[in-house]
Amino acid sequence: MSPPRDVFQCPVLDCIAETHAAIPRKQCKIADMDAHFSPAPFTRAPPSADDLLVLLAVVSTGRFTTAAHALGINHTTVARRLNALETSLGGPVLTRGSSGWTTTALGERALEAAKHIQESIESIGGGREERLGGIIRLSATDGFSGFIAAPAMQQLRLKYPEASLEIVAVTRRASQQRIGADLEIVVGRPNVRRAEAVWLADYALGLYASRGFLEQVGRPETIAEVRGKPLVYFIESMLQVDALDDARRAIPDMFDAVTSTNVFVHVEATRAGAGFGLLPCFLADRERELVRVLPDTVERQLPYWLVARPGVLQQPLVAAFVEALLERLVKVKTQLLGAV
Repeated sequence: MSPPRDVFQCPVLDCIAETHAAIPRKQCKIADMDAHFSPAPFTRAPPSADDLLVLLAVVSTGRFTTAAHALGINHTTVARRLNALETSLGGPVLTRGSSGWTTTALGERALEAAKHIQESIESIGGGREERLGGIIRLSATDGFSGFIAAPAMQQLRLKYPEASLEIVAVTRRASQQRIGADLEIVVGRPNVRRAEAVWLADYALGLYASRGFLEQVGRPETIAEVRGKPLVYFIESMLQVDALDDARRAIPDMFDAVTSTNVFVHVEATRAGAGFGLLPCFLADRERELVRVLPDTVERQLPYWLVARPGVLQQPLVAAFVEALLERLVKVKTQLLGAV
């Protein structure tokens, strides 16, 4: 039976029929449509607000597992949410580097949207801060970690018991890529890009020795009398902080007796009589066995700076922790400067 004459002929089959005469010409029902019809362009579904908040949590904590813990979901759900977000946006939002996860250009735009969503949620109702909780990840020197950060966190947890602090104790320059840490505390003014840097407080270094050690070598009255004497301080070849390196140069011609990357080792070695220790006053002055020598000659004041990724300081839990740090720093200002 012949097809109706008002059905359009299919040009593909026409071409085949012309090439192979043995193949009868067919007509295509698919072509039976308005000649001006054009299919609607493909559109992606808009990104989910929940998926954007998952991205914010991953960037804030630096890891899928910690983001999952903060959100109350598992890490596979975090991965699935991010995959859905990338599908809706049409590209990757995170990339894995040598230091961990970092956002792509598309991810940066998505992150800004996520922050606005978070701010809108937090603006609903008063009393939201009563249940602040989650993990704050801090990179700081060991002295600051023990004397400032830990006591500050203890005070914060009295108000927000669901908050916790994760500390990586390290003495180094500020990182150019703040992956995995919410906050960094460094010694000396940092030179960073795409970050917020805030001066916190100054602290003093002084020269100390144990009472027993001074009985053996005598108490020096001038800088010349410590020349050639044993020193307890940082490992020079591993010291990355210029301000700490400059402090070492203030007492030249001493030889390194005990060196360590850990300031608490410095205190204990000095207390044990290993030599003169160049120590933070706020740690050394608490030790009854230690005596400060040449206080008018050997003293160096160094600044603590806080470094954070843009926007981190506006997060309610982080802001509450920084406020607790500042309160602690005011409380111990005299000890920091060695004026006990």
